[in-house]
Amino acid sequence: MSISITNITKLYGEQKALDNVSLEIKKGEIVGLLGPNGAGKSTLMKIITCFIPPSTGNVKVCGFDIFENSLEVRKKIGYLPEHNPLYLDMYVREFLYFIASIHKMNNNEKKERTQRVIEQTGLEKEANKKIGQLSKGYRQRVGIAQAMINDPEVLILDEPTSGLDPNQLVEVRQMIKNLSKEKTILLSTHIMQEVEAVCERTIIINNGQVVADDNTKHLTQGGSLEQIFRKITLND
Repeated sequence: MSISITNITKLYGEQKALDNVSLEIKKGEIVGLLGPNGAGKSTLMKIITCFIPPSTGNVKVCGFDIFENSLEVRKKIGYLPEHNPLYLDMYVREFLYFIASIHKMNNNEKKERTQRVIEQTGLEKEANKKIGQLSKGYRQRVGIAQAMINDPEVLILDEPTSGLDPNQLVEVRQMIKNLSKEKTILLSTHIMQEVEAVCERTIIINNGQVVADDNTKHLTQGGSLEQIFRKITLND
Protein backbone atom coordinates (compact mmCIF):
# COMPACT_ATOMS: atom_id res chain seq x y z
CA MET A 1 0.00 0.00 0.00
CA SER A 2 1.47 3.38 -1.01
CA ILE A 3 -0.61 5.54 1.35
CA SER A 4 -2.58 4.36 4.38
CA ILE A 5 -4.59 7.02 6.24
CA THR A 6 -6.23 6.00 9.52
CA ASN A 7 -8.77 8.09 11.45
CA ILE A 8 -7.16 11.45 10.66
CA THR A 9 -8.67 14.48 12.40
CA LYS A 10 -7.20 17.98 12.19
CA LEU A 11 -8.35 20.84 14.40
CA TYR A 12 -7.53 24.53 14.00
CA GLY A 13 -8.75 25.85 17.31
CA GLU A 14 -12.39 24.80 17.39
CA GLN A 15 -12.62 24.41 13.62
CA LYS A 16 -12.43 20.81 12.38
CA ALA A 17 -10.64 20.79 9.02
CA LEU A 18 -10.62 16.98 8.79
CA ASP A 19 -13.00 14.68 10.60
CA ASN A 20 -11.93 11.05 11.12
CA VAL A 21 -10.71 10.44 7.55
CA SER A 22 -9.52 6.96 6.58
CA LEU A 23 -8.24 6.01 3.11
CA GLU A 24 -5.93 3.59 1.38
CA ILE A 25 -4.23 4.27 -1.94
CA LYS A 26 -2.57 1.38 -3.72
CA LYS A 27 0.73 1.42 -5.51
CA GLY A 28 0.39 2.71 -9.08
CA GLU A 29 -3.01 4.36 -8.62
CA ILE A 30 -3.75 7.85 -9.88
CA VAL A 31 -6.37 9.34 -7.57
CA GLY A 32 -8.28 12.59 -7.94
CA LEU A 33 -9.10 14.45 -4.73
CA LEU A 34 -12.10 16.77 -5.11
CA GLY A 35 -13.95 19.06 -2.76
CA PRO A 36 -15.22 22.63 -2.34
CA ASN A 37 -12.93 25.35 -1.02
CA GLY A 38 -12.23 24.67 2.65
CA ALA A 39 -13.20 21.00 2.40
CA GLY A 40 -9.83 19.84 3.78
CA LYS A 41 -8.01 18.71 0.62
CA SER A 42 -4.83 20.75 1.10
CA THR A 43 -4.80 19.99 4.82
CA LEU A 44 -4.85 16.26 4.08
CA MET A 45 -2.02 16.60 1.58
CA LYS A 46 0.08 18.61 4.04
CA ILE A 47 -0.41 15.90 6.67
CA ILE A 48 0.61 13.12 4.26
CA THR A 49 3.77 15.03 3.35
CA CYS A 50 4.68 15.70 7.02
CA PHE A 51 4.26 19.44 6.52
CA ILE A 52 1.79 19.61 9.42
CA PRO A 53 0.81 16.98 12.01
CA PRO A 54 -2.72 15.64 12.49
CA SER A 55 -4.55 16.27 15.75
CA THR A 56 -5.40 12.57 15.97
CA GLY A 57 -4.91 9.54 13.74
CA ASN A 58 -1.96 8.40 11.65
CA VAL A 59 -0.62 8.04 8.13
CA LYS A 60 1.84 5.57 6.62
CA VAL A 61 3.56 6.12 3.28
CA CYS A 62 5.18 3.08 1.67
CA GLY A 63 5.08 1.45 5.10
CA PHE A 64 6.74 4.34 6.95
CA ASP A 65 4.95 6.13 9.80
CA ILE A 66 4.71 9.95 9.57
CA PHE A 67 5.54 10.27 13.29
CA GLU A 68 8.20 7.59 13.73
CA ASN A 69 9.86 7.79 10.29
CA SER A 70 9.08 11.26 8.92
CA LEU A 71 12.41 11.56 7.09
CA GLU A 72 11.82 8.26 5.31
CA VAL A 73 8.31 9.40 4.39
CA ARG A 74 9.70 12.58 2.84
CA LYS A 75 12.17 10.55 0.79
CA LYS A 76 9.28 8.57 -0.69
CA ILE A 77 7.19 11.62 -1.63
CA GLY A 78 7.41 14.34 -4.24
CA TYR A 79 5.17 17.31 -3.38
CA LEU A 80 3.87 20.19 -5.48
CA PRO A 81 1.96 22.59 -3.19
CA GLU A 82 -0.89 24.74 -4.47
CA HIS A 83 1.29 27.87 -4.56
CA ASN A 84 4.27 26.63 -6.54
CA PRO A 85 7.38 27.90 -4.66
CA LEU A 86 10.13 28.73 -7.16
CA TYR A 87 13.23 30.92 -7.17
CA LEU A 88 12.43 33.15 -10.14
CA ASP A 89 15.99 34.50 -10.51
CA MET A 90 17.45 31.01 -10.92
CA TYR A 91 17.79 29.21 -14.24
CA VAL A 92 15.71 26.04 -14.66
CA ARG A 93 18.64 23.63 -14.72
CA GLU A 94 20.38 25.51 -11.91
CA PHE A 95 17.25 25.35 -9.75
CA LEU A 96 16.73 21.62 -10.29
CA TYR A 97 20.41 20.94 -9.60
CA PHE A 98 20.03 22.94 -6.37
CA ILE A 99 16.99 20.85 -5.34
CA ALA A 100 18.98 17.68 -6.09
CA SER A 101 21.71 19.01 -3.77
CA ILE A 102 19.16 19.36 -0.97
CA HIS A 103 18.48 15.64 -1.39
CA LYS A 104 22.22 15.05 -0.82
CA MET A 105 22.90 13.44 -4.19
CA ASN A 106 26.45 13.17 -5.43
CA ASN A 107 27.53 15.16 -8.52
CA ASN A 108 26.81 12.37 -10.99
CA GLU A 109 23.40 11.70 -9.48
CA LYS A 110 22.54 15.40 -9.54
CA LYS A 111 23.41 15.69 -13.22
CA GLU A 112 21.59 12.48 -14.16
CA ARG A 113 18.42 13.24 -12.18
CA THR A 114 18.31 16.87 -13.34
CA GLN A 115 18.55 15.84 -16.99
CA ARG A 116 16.02 13.04 -16.46
CA VAL A 117 13.30 15.25 -14.98
CA ILE A 118 13.93 17.95 -17.60
CA GLU A 119 13.18 15.33 -20.27
CA GLN A 120 10.20 13.87 -18.39
CA THR A 121 8.55 17.26 -18.01
CA GLY A 122 9.32 18.59 -21.49
CA LEU A 123 11.63 21.35 -20.30
CA GLU A 124 14.51 20.76 -22.72
CA LYS A 125 14.03 24.04 -24.59
CA GLU A 126 13.54 26.01 -21.38
CA ALA A 127 16.33 24.48 -19.30
CA ASN A 128 18.73 27.42 -19.75
CA LYS A 129 16.15 30.16 -19.17
CA LYS A 130 15.45 31.98 -15.92
CA ILE A 131 12.33 30.65 -14.21
CA GLY A 132 10.96 34.20 -14.06
CA GLN A 133 10.95 34.31 -17.87
CA LEU A 134 8.74 31.22 -18.21
CA SER A 135 4.99 31.06 -18.82
CA LYS A 136 2.70 29.80 -16.05
CA GLY A 137 2.51 26.41 -17.75
CA TYR A 138 6.26 25.95 -17.84
CA ARG A 139 6.60 27.14 -14.26
CA GLN A 140 4.16 24.39 -13.28
CA ARG A 141 6.35 21.93 -15.16
CA VAL A 142 9.37 23.15 -13.18
CA GLY A 143 7.39 22.64 -9.96
CA ILE A 144 6.51 19.09 -10.98
CA ALA A 145 10.14 18.47 -11.99
CA GLN A 146 11.40 19.52 -8.55
CA ALA A 147 8.83 17.19 -6.96
CA MET A 148 10.24 14.33 -9.04
CA ILE A 149 13.95 15.08 -8.66
CA ASN A 150 14.50 12.41 -5.97
CA ASP A 151 12.58 9.79 -8.01
CA PRO A 152 9.83 9.40 -5.36
CA GLU A 153 7.38 6.50 -5.31
CA VAL A 154 4.48 8.86 -4.52
CA LEU A 155 3.60 12.21 -6.12
CA ILE A 156 1.30 14.63 -4.29
CA LEU A 157 0.09 17.37 -6.65
CA ASP A 158 -2.07 20.17 -5.25
CA GLU A 159 -3.85 22.08 -8.06
CA PRO A 160 -1.10 21.34 -10.63
CA THR A 161 -3.01 22.92 -13.55
CA SER A 162 -4.38 25.99 -11.78
CA GLY A 163 -4.33 29.05 -14.05
CA LEU A 164 -3.18 27.27 -17.21
CA ASP A 165 -4.56 28.04 -20.65
CA PRO A 166 -6.35 25.25 -22.63
CA ASN A 167 -3.23 24.17 -24.54
CA GLN A 168 -1.15 24.06 -21.37
CA LEU A 169 -3.91 22.07 -19.64
CA VAL A 170 -3.79 19.36 -22.26
CA GLU A 171 0.00 19.15 -22.16
CA VAL A 172 0.30 19.00 -18.36
CA ARG A 173 -2.53 16.44 -18.09
CA GLN A 174 -0.78 14.20 -20.59
CA MET A 175 2.48 14.59 -18.69
CA ILE A 176 0.75 13.53 -15.45
CA LYS A 177 -0.77 10.49 -17.19
CA ASN A 178 2.68 9.50 -18.43
CA LEU A 179 4.13 9.85 -14.93
CA SER A 180 1.39 7.62 -13.50
CA LYS A 181 2.97 4.66 -15.29
CA GLU A 182 5.81 4.84 -12.76
CA LYS A 183 4.33 6.63 -9.72
CA THR A 184 1.41 6.59 -7.33
CA ILE A 185 -0.24 9.99 -7.80
CA LEU A 186 -2.66 11.89 -5.56
CA LEU A 187 -3.99 14.88 -7.46
CA SER A 188 -6.11 17.71 -6.03
CA THR A 189 -8.06 19.90 -8.43
CA HIS A 190 -11.22 21.95 -8.92
CA ILE A 191 -11.45 20.93 -12.57
CA MET A 192 -13.87 18.01 -12.95
CA GLN A 193 -12.85 17.30 -16.55
CA GLU A 194 -9.27 16.89 -15.38
CA VAL A 195 -10.23 14.09 -13.00
CA GLU A 196 -12.37 12.40 -15.67
CA ALA A 197 -9.50 12.62 -18.16
CA VAL A 198 -6.63 11.60 -15.88
CA CYS A 199 -7.74 9.82 -12.69
CA GLU A 200 -8.89 6.22 -12.44
CA ARG A 201 -10.26 6.79 -8.95
CA THR A 202 -12.06 9.78 -7.43
CA ILE A 203 -12.33 10.79 -3.77
CA ILE A 204 -14.66 13.62 -2.79
CA ILE A 205 -14.21 15.43 0.53
CA ASN A 206 -16.84 17.77 1.99
CA ASN A 207 -16.72 19.46 5.39
CA GLY A 208 -13.65 17.45 6.32
CA GLN A 209 -15.21 14.05 5.59
CA VAL A 210 -14.94 11.58 2.73
CA VAL A 211 -18.37 11.56 1.08
CA ALA A 212 -17.48 9.54 -2.05
CA ASP A 213 -14.70 7.14 -3.02
CA ASP A 214 -15.06 5.08 -6.18
CA ASN A 215 -13.68 4.21 -9.58
CA THR A 216 -14.11 7.36 -11.69
CA LYS A 217 -15.95 5.60 -14.54
CA HIS A 218 -18.28 3.86 -12.09
CA LEU A 219 -18.91 7.07 -10.16
CA THR A 220 -19.89 8.94 -13.32
CA GLN A 221 -22.35 6.34 -14.62
CA GLY A 222 -25.17 8.44 -13.17
CA GLY A 223 -24.06 11.64 -14.95
CA SER A 224 -21.04 13.88 -15.38
CA LEU A 225 -18.59 14.19 -12.51
CA GLU A 226 -19.68 17.81 -12.09
CA GLN A 227 -23.31 16.71 -11.63
CA ILE A 228 -22.31 14.01 -9.15
CA PHE A 229 -20.10 16.49 -7.28
CA ARG A 230 -22.91 19.05 -6.98
CA LYS A 231 -25.36 16.42 -5.86
CA ILE A 232 -23.04 15.13 -3.14
CA THR A 233 -21.64 18.45 -1.85
CA LEU A 234 -24.59 20.78 -2.36
CA ASN A 235 -27.51 18.35 -2.27
CA ASP A 236 -28.47 19.91 -5.62
